[in-house]
Amino acid sequence: MTAWRQQGELWRLEPPGRPRGLIEFIGGSYLAASPQLSYRRCLEALAARGWRIHAWSYVPGFDHQAQANAAWRLFRQQRELDPLAPLSPGGAGSPLIRLGHSLGCKLHLLAPDGGRRCDGLVALSFNNFSAERSIPFLAELGQQFRFRSEFSPSPEDTLRQIGSSYSQPRNLVVRFSRDTIDQSGRLIGVLQARAGDASTLLELPGDHLTPASGGLRKQFLGEWADDPARQRSMERLAEQISAWSGTA
Repeated sequence: MTAWRQQGELWRLEPPGRPRGLIEFIGGSYLAASPQLSYRRCLEALAARGWRIHAWSYVPGFDHQAQANAAWRLFRQQRELDPLAPLSPGGAGSPLIRLGHSLGCKLHLLAPDGGRRCDGLVALSFNNFSAERSIPFLAELGQQFRFRSEFSPSPEDTLRQIGSSYSQPRNLVVRFSRDTIDQSGRLIGVLQARAGDASTLLELPGDHLTPASGGLRKQFLGEWADDPARQRSMERLAEQISAWSGTA
């Protein structure tokens, strides 16, 4: 496996051997500023199974639609410049899968193409809370300093937009059993209410931060400080994603 390479706001990782497909990844909240570190184990486990990885580095803001548009444009530009990237989702050849964690799921779901330019979405720990719930004291500060204190689109508008504009039928919604802020149930309900939907809900052991494992203790302190269960969790998750994609 080659090393991580940065190209602007994208971090790229190439698999060993012939690629089986491309994964475009958006992480959650401030973990996504350094996806090559915060999500290293998950993304490298996928790369070990033949997936090329394009991971977006960003800092979240209030205008989620603008950030969804920016991510979509960046991924598209990279595919247009990359001779190995899949250009015809749904046809023959290697698949293009979108992968998101927490807020990253929402940004993929708000993509301006409505999910049409990919072969499916894997949504890990979907989270769609209001800004005031996500950021303590925000409502009070918004009133005091007279600034907007809600995400755009709002949580309810997000679900309405998914139901009316998101057209990708193949979605794997993953919920972790001890995740107290997961809202996958609401998402799968909206997706499955669409005509021709083929979305599925998968529950795995873990919590909201299970996908975000960088193995830093092992990197800095050695094998003795590592938690092997974390690595096993990432291997299981990567296997589930590859199996669902039809390339396992």
